[in-house]
Amino acid sequence: MLETVRPASDRSTIATRTLVLVPTGGSKQVRATRKRKKRMAAVTHDLTDAQWDALKTSWGGCAYCRSPASSLQKDCVQAISRGGRYTLGNVVPACGSCNASKCNAEVTGWLRRKRLDERSFLVRHYEIATELTTRFA
Repeated sequence: MLETVRPASDRSTIATRTLVLVPTGGSKQVRATRKRKKRMAAVTHDLTDAQWDALKTSWGGCAYCRSPASSLQKDCVQAISRGGRYTLGNVVPACGSCNASKCNAEVTGWLRRKRLDERSFLVRHYEIATELTTRFA
């Protein structure tokens, strides 16, 4: 963000003003990265590599669009910015397109907007989360 600074001598005259641009804390991306880092450090994430592998196997592809993507990403059903965290019951595998599109949106509203099968996702998410929670308990 840039801030305008006027020299003290220039404040009384209206006709000639010289504006000096001074950086005040970095770009939006820098601030967003700091904010995310702070949120991530504030909560406990307990998803293990074995649990992540089991999730990918159980879903068999993207949890949202069901594409058999080779490089799946961890997506929080309840976004970290909304109080979620990386846990077995909150993470699903998502293709890069779905993960980027969902961003930090509420999952059911996002599924409706994308015209994806909301009921099917929720039932399957419940069944898989229950099965894996029992297995890893």
